[in-house]
Amino acid sequence: MDGESQEITALVGREVYSNNGVFVGEIEDVRLDLDEEQVTGLALAELSSELFASHVDPGQGVIVPYRWVRAVGDVVLVNDIVERLKTDDDAEENEEAVA
Repeated sequence: MDGESQEITALVGREVYSNNGVFVGEIEDVRLDLDEEQVTGLALAELSSELFASHVDPGQGVIVPYRWVRAVGDVVLVNDIVERLKTDDDAEENEEAVA
């Protein structure tokens, strides 16, 4: 993202946060497009239970599309779209409570 080449393995183990500072998970692996020679996704484990509890079973992970990545440094920042998972769940619960 910053124009400097890095080894792909340097991403493994880094924590991932949303633009708003909400912890999303930790990078366990990367998904590659070998034909295009580029990273297409980040496989996350140690997920935020607050964000993913109703979407992912314990012990499972998710793959975040690399196009959501905004910055790579000591941590990785992604779009706040992942936070919308929680917002969508809250909206559904509110609708059920009203019904």
